[in-house]
Amino acid sequence: MLEMKKIRSLLFFLLIPLIGFSQEVMLKVSTKSQVGLGEQFQVVFELNAEGERFKGPDFANWRVLSGPMSSTSSSIQIINGQMTRNFTQSYTYIISATKEGTFEIGSAEITVDGKTIKSSPVSVKVVKGSSSASSGTANQGQSQGITDKDLFLRAIIDKREAVTGEQVIVTYRIYTRVPVSSVSVTKLSAFPGFWTKDLLSDKEALQQSTEIINGVEYTVADIRKMALFPQKTGNLTIEPMELECVAQVRTQTSRQRSRDPFESFFNDPFFNRGIANVQKSLVSEPLSIEVKSLPSQGKPMNFSGAVGQYEISSGIDKTELKTNDAITLTYTLNGQGNIELAELPQLNFPPDFEVYDPKITNNIKTSANGISGTKKFEYLLIPRTAGEFILNEVQFSYFDPKKQSYINLKTPAYTITVEKSGEETAQGVFIPGQSDVKYIGSDIRHIKTNTLTLRPIGKFFFGSFTYLAALVIMILIFAGSLILTLKHKKRNKNLKRVRNKQATKIARKRLKKANIHLKNKNQNEFYAEISQALWGYVRDKFDIEPSKLALDYIAEVLNEKDAPEAIINELVDTLNKCEFARFAPGESGKKMEELYSNGIEIITKIEKTVR
Repeated sequence: MLEMKKIRSLLFFLLIPLIGFSQEVMLKVSTKSQVGLGEQFQVVFELNAEGERFKGPDFANWRVLSGPMSSTSSSIQIINGQMTRNFTQSYTYIISATKEGTFEIGSAEITVDGKTIKSSPVSVKVVKGSSSASSGTANQGQSQGITDKDLFLRAIIDKREAVTGEQVIVTYRIYTRVPVSSVSVTKLSAFPGFWTKDLLSDKEALQQSTEIINGVEYTVADIRKMALFPQKTGNLTIEPMELECVAQVRTQTSRQRSRDPFESFFNDPFFNRGIANVQKSLVSEPLSIEVKSLPSQGKPMNFSGAVGQYEISSGIDKTELKTNDAITLTYTLNGQGNIELAELPQLNFPPDFEVYDPKITNNIKTSANGISGTKKFEYLLIPRTAGEFILNEVQFSYFDPKKQSYINLKTPAYTITVEKSGEETAQGVFIPGQSDVKYIGSDIRHIKTNTLTLRPIGKFFFGSFTYLAALVIMILIFAGSLILTLKHKKRNKNLKRVRNKQATKIARKRLKKANIHLKNKNQNEFYAEISQALWGYVRDKFDIEPSKLALDYIAEVLNEKDAPEAIINELVDTLNKCEFARFAPGESGKKMEELYSNGIEIITKIEKTVR
């Protein structure tokens, strides 16, 4: 069997030079003749040869949602010893109608062997409501039968009941049995009543895996994962998340079985790659969580609201010192839960110690299991009197949801021995044991022994020429600083202007990082940086809210800015390729270099043509 396949493959490649191309080269367009207002439909340009430098038509009266998306297909027939090859190269747009009437879709063009081939313009009638007439190609993708069982979005929650402050993890996961690309979130879920933390980094590529549901294997990827901490009781609702993507399905239909022994070989999908791109909108289901209040029975007096699993430790750098020397006392919380909200109880230090506000350091880690890490409290203590002092133990209490009980932890007490310092008598009066004395040595000063500066009686600096000149200069400096400050604040209030000015600068920084990953052939990091550069540039340049950051809206904004249609199509196509590469990476080398060059070229064109 294996030898037969090798023989067929060798025969195929030997016969390729003998294949004839007698057919006329044509670029045809197929689409619906009548559509409904707001309806999404496909416009497909098919070329029966191999071409390059495709240029789409002018969609002046239409909204382009995606495209052009290219695909190729080929077939070979042998009849009476004559071999013919049929090759088709197609470019697909998904567009929608914005107003009623009859509108024309202009000619597209492509270069074949140095000659420019153009398609004929077509007219499409837009009516109110749903359309009645359609062409076979327009609904070719939909006819493939993509159902909710082939592609769907799920919101997965790890628990339906929780107590106030308990960690709840919500995962938004896409399940697919077909290739998808251009995954973009159109509406984020709202979390009223929760303190939230994102567990996935935007820079990371989507991690794919497989999962079997009811005996069916799916390719899955986590789109978003959130750690939620309820801050109030009751039945709290999480709204659905919405996203859009493009699903790719094969357009080849099964052919009648032939007696030709080579037909199954030449009709292999490797040589016949016709696909259709279908835009899909996915919505997750809403979620509800029953949040109960923390139990009052057994609740410690020093409980500060920490919920999870924790440990506490303490440390001190010295226990024997002299007055006016410093001590560093450290308390460290370590565990899993709402650690960023956890606080130590009020600490009571000896009154003869000068205590500074603690330095708080967070080292928070996010993972698929939620939030964990450490929170460190560093106190700086300075004893002002000699003697022996005790730093009392610190009690930290938290509620453990797994054990459904309060846990009380303690740190050890420290005995501090303070000796007199020789600096006390030089600084001033030393009054031991007086807790109300905050600053020692500041009420009585030594007699000054340095040389005094004398001036004549009746001569004062106030009212002199030097005084007036200095006063005028200070007023001018103050007025100038005030004017500059007001202008600066006024400029900064215009966030749209600030983001617009910074858009190119930020995009260049990301493109530099992408170039480094390109040279090192780090695919995931490269696609993440190039995607963030383009999306971030468009968002800042045109002041687009994150919730509206979708391909159709970007095209609409650029149309309103009178951007050339070619630039819009090029931008949408590049964003599509970026998102597809992030979701299903695999290509490298020349493809990455081409994507990098396209990103730089698109930003340069927009800067020159769009204001």
